[in-house]
Amino acid sequence: MVLPLALAGSIGLDGCAVGPTFEPPVVPPAARYTATTLRSEGGVADATAQHIDLGKEIEGNWWTLFRSAAIDKLVAQAVQHNLTLASSAATLKQAQEFALAKAGTQYPQVAMTAGAGRQKYGDQFLGGFANIPPFTYFSFGPSVSYTLDYTGGVKRSVEQQYALAEVQHHQLDAAYLTVTGQAVMQALSMASARAQIATVETILAQDRDNLKLVKTAFDNGSVAREDVVSAESQIANDMTLLPPLREDLSKARHALSVVLGRGPSSELPAEVDLADLTLPLDIPVSLPSELAHRRPDILAAEARLHAATSAVGVAESNLYPKIALTATASQQALKPDELFNHASNAWSIISGLTAPVFDGGTLRAEKRAAVEAMHASAADYEQTVLEAFAQVADLLEALDHDAEQLDAQVQAQQAAQMSLDLARLSYKEGNTGILTVLDAERSYQQARLGYVRTVVQRYGDTVQLFLALGGTSPSQPVSVTALGPRAGS
Repeated sequence: MVLPLALAGSIGLDGCAVGPTFEPPVVPPAARYTATTLRSEGGVADATAQHIDLGKEIEGNWWTLFRSAAIDKLVAQAVQHNLTLASSAATLKQAQEFALAKAGTQYPQVAMTAGAGRQKYGDQFLGGFANIPPFTYFSFGPSVSYTLDYTGGVKRSVEQQYALAEVQHHQLDAAYLTVTGQAVMQALSMASARAQIATVETILAQDRDNLKLVKTAFDNGSVAREDVVSAESQIANDMTLLPPLREDLSKARHALSVVLGRGPSSELPAEVDLADLTLPLDIPVSLPSELAHRRPDILAAEARLHAATSAVGVAESNLYPKIALTATASQQALKPDELFNHASNAWSIISGLTAPVFDGGTLRAEKRAAVEAMHASAADYEQTVLEAFAQVADLLEALDHDAEQLDAQVQAQQAAQMSLDLARLSYKEGNTGILTVLDAERSYQQARLGYVRTVVQRYGDTVQLFLALGGTSPSQPVSVTALGPRAGS
């Protein structure tokens, strides 16, 4: 009974943990992201205009808002096979196991010991009154050791390890968000390259029609040979647009292969076509106060601050004496057959105290360093929040400008098409020269390619906005918060 009573009494002496108790930081106050009201926040006058719904959360997986079965399938394969995501998941499990291992140090450590040896005492060991001959001994029994955590240093170290595991939890969410975003963005890049290639091929077809027109006029003797050469030169110049676009298509394809965890030579899922995508018109945008509880990078910064706060408690507890208790209960005998009887019972209870007296200022310097690390983590958290707000604001403004740019590109394309048709008709009738037609054709080319790029940019900025808002985090099979308390007391 002595051993259980001693341990129970020592555990009851544990007090509250020293050092600051972590409190979640206050999010910088902000009711909106931009200083001015955006055009997209007003009433929707155009059926194709995007509308910002401030204060609404994204429901379901963010990429499903594009209503594309090909996108859904692509993202599913990326989540299943991406190697970065697999590495992040394994790192999280490692951090969780470290937290559980650290938590085990709060409890008494029990071990079973057994030994055998031969001993010889010196003649003066007992003051010269007895001469004990060499003897062989055997022992067997449990031992219990316990560090009295009356300052809460062990508790703070456990809290710190749980906070570090929580960092990895949010890092996994960030990796998930990055991988899903990369899958969609690379699919968009491929769709953009294909759409631009198709546009250039259409322009080349018009160039060839234009060349036929010039050759007919030349055969009729109404134009000089220079016009034919100019038309052929236009085709050659427009052909130079194709290689860079095909290179962009190859790079996007290879990048998508990596996201899917495949080699660049492997077959990819069905291609995503811009015509198959639906641009989300109602954009749910969470409030700034809610964003801080959604974005993985902000939550990871908060968890790092938690870990840094706990480290201050650990450093402060090191300034106090350490009290360790050890108890053993064993069977000791000179012969093996004499073990396990009442006469062989032996026990011991030992307490030890180690107090810092002089360490050259090491422990206090370590505490001051921990405090400064906590202040740095607090500043990093605020900086992360501000950068997140700015990123969302940039993308909200970008969507407004994308809408303006698209309207301008539509008008430019229509005007360029009309100008090109008139120039060709005028050239056919002999009223203008070939340079007028070529200039009109170059204007149409720029307007057409500009329109395609603006459409893709609008999709891309919408994707980036969903990512900046934190997307939708996957449900994890094991929650870090389920492994232990969020904060010590």
